[in-house]
Amino acid sequence: MPESTVSGTVGGVEIKMSTGKLATLADGAVLVQVGETEVLVTATAGRGLRPGVDFFPLTVDCEERMYAAGKIPGSFFRREGRPTDRATLTCRLIDRPLRPSFRAGFRSETHVVATILSVDEENQYDLIALNGASAALSVSPIPFEGPIGGVRLALIDGDWVPFPSFEQVDASVFEMVVAGTRNDDGEIDINMVEAGASTDALRRIADGAAPSDEDTVARGLEESKEYIAGMIDLQLELVAKVGDIPEVEFPVVVDYDDETYAKVEGAVKDLSNIVSIADKKERRAAEDAGRAQVLESLGLTDEQPDEMRIAGNAFKSLLKRAMRDRVVNDGVRLDGRKAEEIRSLSAEVGVVSRTHGTGLFQRGETQVLSVATLGMLRMEQMLDTISMEDSKRYMHHYNFPPFSTGETGFMRGPKRREIGHGTLAEKAVLPAVPTAEDFPYAIRVVSDVLTSNGSTSMASVCGSSLALMDAGVPMIAPIGGIAMGLIAHDDGFVTLTDILGAEDALGDMDFKVAGTADVITALQLDTKIKGLPAAVLTGALDQARKARLEVLAAMNKALAEPRAELNRFAPRIESVEIPKDKIGEIIGPKGKMIREIEEATGATLDIEDEGLVIIGAADGESLQAAKQMVIDIAFPPEVELGTEYDGEVVNITKFGAFINILPGRDGLLHISKIGGSRRIEKVEDELALGDKIKVVVREVDDRGKVSLDMAGAPADSGDEPKRERSDSSGGNGGGRGQDGDGGGDGDRGERKRKPRQSRDSGDRAPKADRGPKVDSTAKAGRTVVSFEDEFDG
Repeated sequence: MPESTVSGTVGGVEIKMSTGKLATLADGAVLVQVGETEVLVTATAGRGLRPGVDFFPLTVDCEERMYAAGKIPGSFFRREGRPTDRATLTCRLIDRPLRPSFRAGFRSETHVVATILSVDEENQYDLIALNGASAALSVSPIPFEGPIGGVRLALIDGDWVPFPSFEQVDASVFEMVVAGTRNDDGEIDINMVEAGASTDALRRIADGAAPSDEDTVARGLEESKEYIAGMIDLQLELVAKVGDIPEVEFPVVVDYDDETYAKVEGAVKDLSNIVSIADKKERRAAEDAGRAQVLESLGLTDEQPDEMRIAGNAFKSLLKRAMRDRVVNDGVRLDGRKAEEIRSLSAEVGVVSRTHGTGLFQRGETQVLSVATLGMLRMEQMLDTISMEDSKRYMHHYNFPPFSTGETGFMRGPKRREIGHGTLAEKAVLPAVPTAEDFPYAIRVVSDVLTSNGSTSMASVCGSSLALMDAGVPMIAPIGGIAMGLIAHDDGFVTLTDILGAEDALGDMDFKVAGTADVITALQLDTKIKGLPAAVLTGALDQARKARLEVLAAMNKALAEPRAELNRFAPRIESVEIPKDKIGEIIGPKGKMIREIEEATGATLDIEDEGLVIIGAADGESLQAAKQMVIDIAFPPEVELGTEYDGEVVNITKFGAFINILPGRDGLLHISKIGGSRRIEKVEDELALGDKIKVVVREVDDRGKVSLDMAGAPADSGDEPKRERSDSSGGNGGGRGQDGDGGGDGDRGERKRKPRQSRDSGDRAPKADRGPKVDSTAKAGRTVVSFEDEFDG
């Protein structure tokens, strides 16, 4: 196949697609380039059927190559290992709109691989891979009924910006990826949405930014259709340029034939009894009994596996039709609810002892336990990816054990679904989590699904919000979530609030919406049909908001706002901001001072380059002791003339001894002042390192250098010996250490932390002579103490 290339501008962005040069043995291969981000996507299908498979075996893989960002992998083996979470999420992003777009009955094993060849700092590769996957399938003989177009939109100053750069996404309040296809009437239908608010969206909205409410999101869905159409047209142009695509006769699987369907329908006694059973276990048992009765009446046995499979599929189809007819014609669902009715709700906090915070949320038979754990910022997750992000402070992990559905199975780490659901819940709650400056903790929430019957991801959103507030995390607002379903029929659509697991399986849409009472923080849409009109989704958004308010009301009964104090088992962490030139004194020579503070108090200290000292301790007393020691070193109190101090010899020179009289404050006891009226030849004859002596401040010069006398010595006659000049003379620790190292910036040991990219590392430039500034309104355990860069004395 000769190389074919097309390019065009969609939403102000230049997009280039080419095929025929790379990976020519794949059924379809397309290289997509946007800016300097390049993704190669291939599509390959087997020519036969995998034995015993009664589903469409589509696999999507995303291969992040570290060379794409000019990096060498940081693992021991120095090569890529298991997929990163971002790569896994990209696989799901591609799979969800593609899966319902293949020809009915196509069951050949199909593999789509997106290889990330190059990334710039402008364009995200996931959306490029999505459009490339559709293009690769479109230029292949695989029976794909596309193309699918995708666009990312960012809400900036109330306007939706298409194909935003990383910088624009950071400046936005909300972003969403929307995918869709063109229907027979030439209109764009939407079949996938993935959306979430930015980290500080709620704070920006509180400051006057346009909110991501239902009306705004609905407008974004409508605007996305223009850009989706542009991406589809570009792919069609590439298909036309390729010309004749070889045809392949793929086997077609028929779930059941008309004759078998009629036989099963005649053998079924009464499906209305099954679809009216509310309890999941009882309904499942009734379904199994009904299926067995039909197979027996048809005389089918285990020796006829193909016939049993076909008859079983026909029974499932009849059951699905009965359920849908009951909803459409009678307005009654599987468990007897109406379309907009939500199941019974309950919420609890503090259900597990000795954890930092817990939330137990239950909606009908769906039950999720979320547990929050707080730690030092050093516990944030380090990321070794091709992304610009190198750490993550808030982590949410979702677990879906087999017992939650009453089944057995293997538990070998998180699967793609668990990673996807956990990330969705993390995305929903993150905008309400306080910043590291306001709350200097690393935060991890684990949501364990204990019972599953529909929308466990949204239950984990609710449980996470409760657990965080129970731990005392100052959440901006509680976050609730709800899942919507949909049944398409000849006359239109019926939207279902709070879908059951069976309604998800038998319905046509899974639409999850999470947020506060007024703002959407996360959104996810999947369909089993090729697409939905934007107007249907707009109506579902309004219906979801009513349910979300009901969920939030139930959560508020358990805990309406964050607890005023941190949980008694949570560590106490405070931040102290010091001048940068004092960092070395806090660390001390070879880390001596910071070790002394930690050993004396039991606290843990982290020091960042910009001068932020983060102190953590198991209790408030230890924390306050460590904080005071840091303050005393960075901002020592004024030295008073004539005052007697208990000092310690910290350095000895030929002209005298340096005596530590206050934390971070040394003075010089000249050799002539040591022996009183006696003249001594060597300081070592009288003093040794570590000796405790009493001294009196005799003089403090204009540079802050302190001169001392021995306590009890006769008054100064005024005949002062001439002071020897030395680079190591003077106070403030300048002469500490036998090696002349005064604990300056040159020796910080391994205690210094790399600053997080999320923190503003700009010049703080405080005014002089202001001293410590304490936020007196801050709650216990979350005090932030800051200081000016210069302090006289």
